[in-house]
Amino acid sequence: MSFGQGGPYGPQGGPYGPEGSQPPQQSTPDWAALADQSAARDRRRKLLFIGGGALATAAVAAIVAIAVVSSGHKGKNGGDSADGLPTPQKLPSESAAPEPTFSDVAPPAPPKPLDIISSAERDKAPLSPATLFPDKSAMKDDRSYAKASTASTTSCATAAQGGLGTVLVNNGCRKLLRATFSRDGVAVTVGVAVFDGKAAAEKAKDQYKPNIASLSGGGVPVFCRRTACQSSANAIGRYAYFTISGYTSGKAVTESDAATLQAGRDVADYTFRRILARGSAQASAEAAATD
Repeated sequence: MSFGQGGPYGPQGGPYGPEGSQPPQQSTPDWAALADQSAARDRRRKLLFIGGGALATAAVAAIVAIAVVSSGHKGKNGGDSADGLPTPQKLPSESAAPEPTFSDVAPPAPPKPLDIISSAERDKAPLSPATLFPDKSAMKDDRSYAKASTASTTSCATAAQGGLGTVLVNNGCRKLLRATFSRDGVAVTVGVAVFDGKAAAEKAKDQYKPNIASLSGGGVPVFCRRTACQSSANAIGRYAYFTISGYTSGKAVTESDAATLQAGRDVADYTFRRILARGSAQASAEAAATD
């Protein structure tokens, strides 16, 4: 096989140079050695990179440390010592709100109505049939008893009959007020005996003997004088109060008589509330005077 002149390997003499010369011997590369060399170069680069980074970090840390030390510890004349730092600005403190104060003295307890009406020294309000029984009728639930007549005396025995007069006098009765109420042919007289204190009123109630004297007038005839009637006794504060109830026709009252029994209870309850209201009014006046 001939390639002629101008072959691919030179202008003359065939493909490998001057005529008669032999092509150079090509050696096979040592691939293992080349790989070792490349690995060694890579290791040196990594070591250099790591070492350079560590040196850079150390240099930055040293600069920061020097800056920190220098900022607070220069010489006395350096002007940058801790003593020379500007004084922190003092902010105005908030004005403290005034705290509430409380008195060590407890306020006096409000007066109790029962305490007032239990003592003549405190129970000073005007006392008469008009102030004690101001209403035209005595009410209890849906029942109404018209007021017929009233009376008052300081001679308590004269407004009583039987053994009650002696009981009143012996316990120091100061005044006896009476009022008569009527409804549907039934009349009730209530007598309120006034004493100096609660103890005397309680004794008069406990020692009760019939009867309070019935009071006629105002359209109510004499009743419960010579016939059987219902009677009761009770007390509140320095007041003892007694009732007698019967028929205006003079008919005798029996033990099972419901009408006269109910009338006596209703008027007694009304009297109790009126006496207590007297105490409440005076207690309110005392409380207002101390404000």
